[in-house]
Amino acid sequence: MIEVLMADIQDVPLSGRCDKDFDGLRRVFEGSIATGENLGGSVAVLIDGEPVVDLRGGWRDRKKSAEWEEDTIACVYSSGKAVLSALVMREVSEGRLDYDRPVAEIWPAFGERGKERVTLAQALSHQAGVPGFAEEKDPAIWLDWEATCAAIASEEPMWEPGTASGYHPQTFGYIAGEVLRRSSGKTYGDHLRDLGLNVHCGLSADQVARTAQMVKPPKAPDLGEITPPKKAAFLAPWSAPSGVAREAWAAAEIPASNTHANARGLAEVMQAYATGEISGKAFAGTSAREAAWEERIHGDDLVLPYRISWGAGVMRETLGAFGGAPTAIGHYGFGGSCVMADPARELSFAFVPATMSPVLVGDPRAKALLAELYRAVD
Repeated sequence: MIEVLMADIQDVPLSGRCDKDFDGLRRVFEGSIATGENLGGSVAVLIDGEPVVDLRGGWRDRKKSAEWEEDTIACVYSSGKAVLSALVMREVSEGRLDYDRPVAEIWPAFGERGKERVTLAQALSHQAGVPGFAEEKDPAIWLDWEATCAAIASEEPMWEPGTASGYHPQTFGYIAGEVLRRSSGKTYGDHLRDLGLNVHCGLSADQVARTAQMVKPPKAPDLGEITPPKKAAFLAPWSAPSGVAREAWAAAEIPASNTHANARGLAEVMQAYATGEISGKAFAGTSAREAAWEERIHGDDLVLPYRISWGAGVMRETLGAFGGAPTAIGHYGFGGSCVMADPARELSFAFVPATMSPVLVGDPRAKALLAELYRAVD
């Protein structure tokens, strides 16, 4: 390992560590800041639990008055879905949950209105048919865990569960999070605190103080032809929290969209898929890991404008979004964050940007970093 003491490009703050074999990745990361593609961010790679890249650079505020530091965190939006799914995978590994059993067995109310046979794997692969609320809700409902879960339970599926995937941008987190809570007795945020990594959901005041400002994308993502599932998922005024104080939003647990982290913490979690360990400690057995990345459905998604192969809470490599290796799995977050694991190479990767892009899956900055990663390991 070599420590990066200064940037190659003048006026670009850069710190952390990077193995010399991954210098190409470092240069791509640094260049994205120098060209203005990214205000600041972090990137990390672990191989068999060992960090070979752990870099942060740029700034965490729009005025460029504060550099991105080791403990700086940012919202990673849907990349948190892979983190939540890893925690569910551990429950499966320990025998408290089963991917092939109905969600209603542990959460009876969820089985209302035609959802009684939706399995945990189907829910985690976005097949449950409840990508959002069809009827108007108070947008603040997302800050009330019990009310949101009750509303999801009473929702009628928008398509026959199990016949197609349709991305669940917000509801995914409450379905998986409620199953996790009922299985383990702990919330998603509790589990993250137990891990002791720089990955959080439900921020304290001191965590808010070290959160980077996000630069919003120049335009909205392209969803293609608008359909009722897409409207419920993304476009209805009540499809996400709005009209609420930022402090209240940050303090709430909204697992699918307000996980905050740095790249090192996310890469540590993704080692659960790559090796079955987190921070050198056993986390999930081989059979549970293989079941997590097993293909659950592959086809045109009813919400995202992509043809996707879904595992249990992770995307399988079918779009070239994770570097092209067929054994890669992972997730993207709105704005460009990315987490990836490649069990065949025992590696994990995470990228956390401050400047958001409108690309939902396959942000060009992440793909450029992943290309350099695979160039180094292969």
